[in-house]
Amino acid sequence: MEAIKQVVRIPKDHEIKIKVPPEVPENETIEVILIIKKRQDDFKEKIRELKKAAKDDLFLKDLKELSEDFRSVDLEGLEKDAV
Repeated sequence: MEAIKQVVRIPKDHEIKIKVPPEVPENETIEVILIIKKRQDDFKEKIRELKKAAKDDLFLKDLKELSEDFRSVDLEGLEKDAV
């Protein structure tokens, strides 16, 4: 068994051609598997979620509390540097 990988973009007509090496005999049976990666959709979904979070009251409250928790730590470092 031999595996050959080809990465292609799906065209508008949703048809792709498979390039078969010349050493594969004519009428040979092959198996074709499509592996669809949804990275682009996942990225778009993450952006949508981030945009929703920017308007979410609970998220904004948590973010503010977290920022306040670290404010004293940030100032502590600055005070030591100033001395």
